[in-house]
This record gives sequence, structure tokens and C-alpha cells, in this order.
Amino acid sequence: RPAFSWRKLWRFTGPGFLMCIGFLDPGNLEGDLQAGAAAGYQLLWLLLWATVMGALVQLLSARLGVVTGKHLAELCREEYPPWATRALWVMTELALVGADIQEVIGSAIAIKILSGGIVPLWGGVVITAFDCFIFLFLENYGVRKLEAFFGVLIATMAISFAIMFGETKPSGKELLIGLVVPKLSSKTIKQAVGIVGCIIMPHNVFLHSALVQSRKIDTKKKSRVQEAVYYYNIESILALIVSFFINICVTTVFAKGFYGSDKADNIGLENAGQYLQEKYGTALFPVLYIWAIGLLASGQSSTITGTYAGQFVMGGFLNLRLKKWLRAVITRSFAIIPTMIVALFFDTEDPTMDVLNESLNVLQSIQIPFALIPLITLVSSEQLMGSFVVGPITKVLHLLLY
Repeated sequence: RPAFSWRKLWRFTGPGFLMCIGFLDPGNLEGDLQAGAAAGYQLLWLLLWATVMGALVQLLSARLGVVTGKHLAELCREEYPPWATRALWVMTELALVGADIQEVIGSAIAIKILSGGIVPLWGGVVITAFDCFIFLFLENYGVRKLEAFFGVLIATMAISFAIMFGETKPSGKELLIGLVVPKLSSKTIKQAVGIVGCIIMPHNVFLHSALVQSRKIDTKKKSRVQEAVYYYNIESILALIVSFFINICVTTVFAKGFYGSDKADNIGLENAGQYLQEKYGTALFPVLYIWAIGLLASGQSSTITGTYAGQFVMGGFLNLRLKKWLRAVITRSFAIIPTMIVALFFDTEDPTMDVLNESLNVLQSIQIPFALIPLITLVSSEQLMGSFVVGPITKVLHLLLY
């Protein structure tokens, strides 16, 4: 491999940051704030190790896409019998719809807050439904423009939640203890499972293996493939460090403000902004709107990448040859229809919506094996991977971690 080059790292920068949005969607924010409110700083170690495990999986996904020149859904269709392919597609779509419900609801809640309550929850869902056309518009101008757009949204999240962190001033000592000292009680099991599920998103594994193919790589030359894998690994790790920082900010803000309070059991995306405003309303910045801006950036970025992932999943598993706009509309419809039902039914202050979001995070953790097992099986195939096949130690390590 040639010596490290910043220019080459910049050339490969982009796919990892689109991938890391799966670690920052409203489902993650819901898991973060509920973990902070219910367990304080005690689950930070789990957030750290869930991010590490997610990074290991995403690195394998990128490796598979670079070496084979195909994404995970395509390879599943080619390598597995039809019944297994269809079963994997159904499970992946379920995970994708579950994630999309959280993402669209998160955007709708942010729009409702920023509009001063003028736009109802269902109205925010309708507005968010059209973001797939933003994706199609940006994609026409090239993948780098699309990546730059997502970079702006990630920066918006980072700045918003960093401001909240600075204004609420969580304990640095307790933060460090929470990261290095594992603690888990019977009362926080559901939040713990939710953290794992919302950090490691099954559809994100499929997405990353496709995103890395946006750069032209001569797969016949081993040195070029090795170089691409090397720089994609660096870029992915940097992106996940950013996502981890944002998740830490959210968790610790709610740990500082609501752990041990009578509101800890009732807090969720629907009322989190109002609770923050009541407690920190005298801060320099209006914390309610800072929260809403960060939540909107999270929701919009993740719904668009969800549409992106849905196209790869549908096209790869079913081998569909449809126009991009039609495939985007079909993919979007899978999520918007159930989300609209949820929005109409739960357009109140009813805490049931937060219970639903928490349950969807648990659903994601249940769906993880349907992405992980095919991934590990394929990257362990010497016929597919050649000299880039993963060794038995890596394979066993991944299986043990999960």
C-alpha cells in the first residue's frame, strides 16, 4: 500500500458519513434520551461498545462492496436459494419500515415544534414524505453534491447538540466513569437492548456495501482494492467518532437533567423539547428550538438515506429494473403509509408514541442477525473475496460480539 495521502483520503470521504447517519436517526436520539433519563450515565459504556461493534460490521460491509463490486443485497440474491432471498428481503424491509417510522415521526415532531404547533404531526409526515424528491434532485448533480448535503446536516446536528451539552454542563467525571465502568440493572434492560438496536441498523449494513461503489476502483488490481479498503476504513471510523460524540451529548444532557426525576419515565421525542425548555429555558440559546433543529436535521438526513437504502435493498433482492423516481416512490410508500396511520392515531401528548419508538428500537436489535449472518458468511467466502477473505479469528470475534 502506498504512503498515506490526505488527498486520497478526501477522494474516498463521503460514503462513511452517509452510513453514520444510521447511527444518528431519531430512533437513536430516542434511545439516547431514554437511556440518559432512566439510567443516568450508567449505559454510556454500552453506547461505546455498541458503536465499536457497529463499526466492525460496517467495515466488513465496506470491504465486501469494494472487493466484489456488488452490494450485500445483490450477493444474497446470487448466493442464496430463492426462498432464503425472499425471507431476507421481508425481514430487511420490516427493519427498514420500523426505522423509517421513527425517522419520519422525528422530522414531523421537529416541524411541529419549529412551526409553533401550527403544523400538526400528520402535516409534518406529509412534508417529510417529499424528501425522496430532494434525494433525486441532488443525485442528478452527482454523488459528491449529495454527500456535501449530508455533511451539512451532520454538522448541524453536531453543533446543535454540542450547544445543548455546553448549556446543561453534564458531569465530566460521571461521563468518564459511565464509559469505562459497566453497569446494568434489571430496570434498564429495555433501554440497553434499545441502544444496541438503534445503533446497529440492519438496513445500514446493506447501504454501506453499496455506497462504497460510488468511487471507480479497478477491482482487478489488488493494490487498488487494498488502497480503497484502507481509506474507507479510516473514513468510516472518523465518521463514527463524530456520531458517537453526538450520541454522547444527547445521553448526558438528559442524564444530567432528568435522571432520578419524576419525568424520567415519561420522557420521549414527543415531549423532550418541552421538558428541556422548562428546565433550561433561561439558557443563552432557546434550548427548545436548538433541540428541534438538531432533531429535524437527524430526521431529514436519515429519511433520505433510508430511501437510498430501500432502493438498494429492493433492487438487489428482487432484481427490479425500475426508473429511479418510481423506485423511490415505492420505497417511500412502504414507510409513509404506516407512519401516517401512527401520526393520526398518536397526534396527542399520549406517552404511547414513546413506548412505540422504544419498541421499534428493540425490533431493530432482533433483526440484526438477518443482516449480520449473510454478511459474515459472504466475507468468509474465499471464492468471493479472494485474498481479502476474513480469517477465522475475525469471523469468530464478530459472532461472539453478537
